[in-house]
Amino acid sequence: MRYLTLNIILFTTFLLAQSTLLAQEHLTHGIWDELTKKYVTEEGKVNYKGFQKEEARLDEYLKVLSANHPDKSWNRNQRLAYWINAYNAFTVKLIVKNYPIKSIKELGGGIYKVNTPWDIKFIKIGDKTYDLNNIEHGIIRKEFKEPRIHFAINCAAVSCPKLRNEAYFPDRLDAQLDDQAIFFINNSPKNNITSEEAQLSKIFSWFRGDFKKKYPSIMAFINKYSTVKIEKKTKISYLEYDWNLNE
Repeated sequence: MRYLTLNIILFTTFLLAQSTLLAQEHLTHGIWDELTKKYVTEEGKVNYKGFQKEEARLDEYLKVLSANHPDKSWNRNQRLAYWINAYNAFTVKLIVKNYPIKSIKELGGGIYKVNTPWDIKFIKIGDKTYDLNNIEHGIIRKEFKEPRIHFAINCAAVSCPKLRNEAYFPDRLDAQLDDQAIFFINNSPKNNITSEEAQLSKIFSWFRGDFKKKYPSIMAFINKYSTVKIEKKTKISYLEYDWNLNE
């Protein structure tokens, strides 16, 4: 009987240890960091063939995400880093699963808010099944009200902000989001800014309200990060969005 009790205690201890290791992964996002360093360039070009070769490793990370749904014990940066990494990793998984394709928009049926690629229910986290829209609009935008996330989450298209070639980390998140904003806003052809004319990404039009919640205007937000400042006289227009794959 003593041996049985001891075995139960040892087995329970083992399960708790495994659970603790998984819980700690939300602080490191180590697998995603490893993969993005290998298969994403500094400019955000993605080697999907490389991700395909290591799809099992990518799936391992997705299982970590599935097993570690953020709860109230996580601080704001831990939760936000988790959801940004989850959005990006599951987007890569969606492309890898269907690769080769020319554009993410080839996936789904193309009916707005019904069966676009962002409406495919394939993301298992905890006891829920999400689509990419659930994560972006229902969680990240709704809960965090952080306009810089629009330069961090990546939709696998040329005109999207770059997929960062490292994971987002809670202790460096603010600096990483600033870096993404600086790179995106000052990166031609995603944005072309002069004092006379500013050709902006449609992200600034689509999500105008998100930027104006924290800043008096789109101009004020852009001027915080742009090397060339927009003035009141600057003519503003929006560029066509290139949905070709960001590979």
